[in-house]
Amino acid sequence: MKPLVLILVMIQIIALSAAQPLKISFPTDNKALIDGQLEDFYMWVPRVFEDQSSRPWTAGQYGFVRTLTRTTSEGVIATKFHEGLDIKPLKRDRRFNPLDEVRAIADGKVVYINRARGGSTYGIYIVVEHDWDCVLVYSLYAHLASVSVETGQQVTSETPLAIMGYTGAGLNQERAHLHLELCMLSSKSFNRWLGAKSPHGVYDGRNLIGLDLASLFVATQGGSKVTIPRFLKSATPYFKIAIPRKHDLEIVKRYPWLAQGDQKTESASWELSFTDSGIPIAVTPSHRKVSQATVTYVRTTRSKHEYYTRNRLTGTGRQASLTSSGRRFIQLLSY
Repeated sequence: MKPLVLILVMIQIIALSAAQPLKISFPTDNKALIDGQLEDFYMWVPRVFEDQSSRPWTAGQYGFVRTLTRTTSEGVIATKFHEGLDIKPLKRDRRFNPLDEVRAIADGKVVYINRARGGSTYGIYIVVEHDWDCVLVYSLYAHLASVSVETGQQVTSETPLAIMGYTGAGLNQERAHLHLELCMLSSKSFNRWLGAKSPHGVYDGRNLIGLDLASLFVATQGGSKVTIPRFLKSATPYFKIAIPRKHDLEIVKRYPWLAQGDQKTESASWELSFTDSGIPIAVTPSHRKVSQATVTYVRTTRSKHEYYTRNRLTGTGRQASLTSSGRRFIQLLSY
C-alpha cells in the first residue's frame, strides 16, 4: 500500500474509532417503539387498496410503506417512500387537540423555523442542526401547532421545542402527529441547483436525505456504541452511479466517511453508491470513462426498479438507467 493511501486509511480509522456514541432522546413521551408496541407508537394512515379501506399503522414507519401495488412476480409491495416517523399523540384536550410537548432529540442549534401553516407539506416545522463529532446531521420536527424556540437558539437533549399539531397538507385533527426525520444535507448550493430561491433555503425537504431514525433509536438503547458512520457503513448498495470527475464533491467534504480509496489519485470519474432510498454510502475514484451520470451497478430484482428507488431508476433485473428525477437527484449531490 502506498504511504499516502495508508495515511488516509489510518486517519479514517482513527476518526471512526474516536467518534462518540450517539445519545438520542425520544421527542415526545411516546416511547412505545422501545417496548415493541408499534401500533401505539406510529400514527395510522388511511388507505384504499383494491376497494378495501384500512388504517394501517405500518404506513407511519420509515421506508417504502405507502402506495401499494400488486406485481405478478412479487405480490403486493409498497412503492412510496416515507422519509420519517409519524409519532402518535398521547394527550388531547377536550376539543381533541393534541397536547404533547415536542422536544429536541439531542444537543444542537435551531437553524430553521417555518412558522407558516401552509407553503410546505410539513406545515409548521423546525430544523435542529447536530454536530456529532464533526458530522452535521439535522433533525426535523413537522406538523406542529406552535413553536417555543427561536432560530439560532442552542438547545440540549429534551429541550422543549413545540407543541404537536396537524398543520400541513393532507392532515386533520384525528391524524394529528409529529413527523420526525433525521437527515443528511444534500448540498449547500440547493438554491442555485433549484434555479430559484426556496422559501426554506437549504432546509427544504428536497435537500434533506432522511435516515432510518427508528433503527437508530433501537440501536442506541442499552449503551451500544453507535455512530452515524458505523450505522451507514452497515448498509448495502442498491445502485451505483459513475459521474465525470470534474471536481471534488462537496458532500464528501461534509461527510468524509463516504470517501473510499485514495481520493487524491487521478481518475476519470467518481462512483457513488446508494441505498434503495438514495442515501449515499460511498464515493470511490473510478477509471471508468463516462460523459454523463451512468448506472454501473444495480441489485437484481424481479419487478421494476422504479418501485424500489423512489422512481430514480427505470428497468428490471440487472438492467437499469436513471430517470429524469434520478438525473436531477445526482445533479444535486454533485453540484
